[in-house]
Amino acid sequence: MEVFTDLVEQLRRRGERLTPQRRLVLEILQNSEQHLSAEAIARAIVLRYPNLQIDQATIYRTLKWLHQHDLVSETSLGGNHMVYSLLSAHHNHHHLVCDQCHTVIEVEPELLVPVAAALQERYGFQARLAHISLFGTCAACRLQDEGEV
Repeated sequence: MEVFTDLVEQLRRRGERLTPQRRLVLEILQNSEQHLSAEAIARAIVLRYPNLQIDQATIYRTLKWLHQHDLVSETSLGGNHMVYSLLSAHHNHHHLVCDQCHTVIEVEPELLVPVAAALQERYGFQARLAHISLFGTCAACRLQDEGEV
């Protein structure tokens, strides 16, 4: 619950309101071991609070607001839909997504530090590498493809 408390405090320091909807979405993301779509967040809210009505559009607006305030990452893991997770030191990572088998491999953020430094040095561009997905072919699929040649 430490991450949730930190996020709430971060909002308050900025003078932002923590609405019930924002609290619900943050709570669901905090308790999840994986990235969640807006639909999965809605299902989790209904499971946890069966008597509560929350509109899907409200969840999307809340996710957009949380993303704009750098509290939640919005990432595509393929399949034309977005997934969300908390942005914090406890949840910081990137993804390698296989185009063939759709395997998702989590990558440590330190791996992309040299990329950010090179972008800064070469182009003067300060990249915000909060949560990135790189698409390609995993080792298992490459081996399988090579075996078919």
